[in-house]
Amino acid sequence: MAIRQPRYSKEEFAQRGDALYDSQIRSQVEEGNHGKIVAIDIETGAFEIADSIVTASEHLLSRVPDAQTWFIRIGHQAVYHFGARSLKKSV
Repeated sequence: MAIRQPRYSKEEFAQRGDALYDSQIRSQVEEGNHGKIVAIDIETGAFEIADSIVTASEHLLSRVPDAQTWFIRIGHQAVYHFGARSLKKSV
């Protein structure tokens, strides 16, 4: 199995992925898919939606084997949340 290598800097990867999502993909996927993952090939604009990164990635790579994949969680600023969350209990 060939190892895929990134062809862009981290900054360009993020810029291209976010630009594609904002300009072409967001309007197609946001309704009814809050919290799901979008895997985007930053070179072709091809994308897949799934409940997990692994599933979205597998589906995209089956269509675009050499994809340069950027991930976005629909309706969130990041795919994962790191750090402490509020420990305040709901009453």
